Amino acid sequence: MKREKKMEQNSSFKQVLKFTLFSISAGIIQIASFAILNELIPIFNGDYGINYIISLLLSIIWNFTFNRKFTFKATNDVKKAMLLVLLFYIVFTPISAIMGNYFEKNGANEYIVLALAMITNFVLEFLYTKFVVYRDENEPK
Repeated sequence: MKREKKMEQNSSFKQVLKFTLFSISAGIIQIASFAILNELIPIFNGDYGINYIISLLLSIIWNFTFNRKFTFKATNDVKKAMLLVLLFYIVFTPISAIMGNYFEKNGANEYIVLALAMITNFVLEFLYTKFVVYRDENEPK
C-alpha cells in the first residue's frame, strides 16, 4: 500500500514538473509573440487585449499539444479534450483580457499584467487539465 502511494506521488510530481516545463516554453512563446505584436509590429496600436489574445492562442496550441502527449500521455478523444480546453478558455480569456485591459489602462505595466495573467492561467489550467480534461486518464485501471 505504501509503495503504491509513493509511486502515485512520484507520478504526480513528474506530471507537475513536465507541465511546468512545457508551460514555461509556452510562456516564452506567449511573451515573445506579445512583445513582437506590442513593440515591433504594432498592428493593433499596442492594444493590450488583442495582443494578449493572439499570444495566448499561440501558447494554448503549443501547451495543449505537448502536455497531452508527454505530460498526461492521454489516449482519450482529441476532439473531446480540445473542446474541454476550449470551454476553459471561453471563461478564462474574456475575464483575463478585460481585467488586463482595466489594469493596463489604469497605469499598470502591460508586462506585469501579462505575467500575473500567465501565473493565474498556469495554476488554473493545470488543475483543470488534470482533473477535468484528463480525469479518466488519471483513474487507476
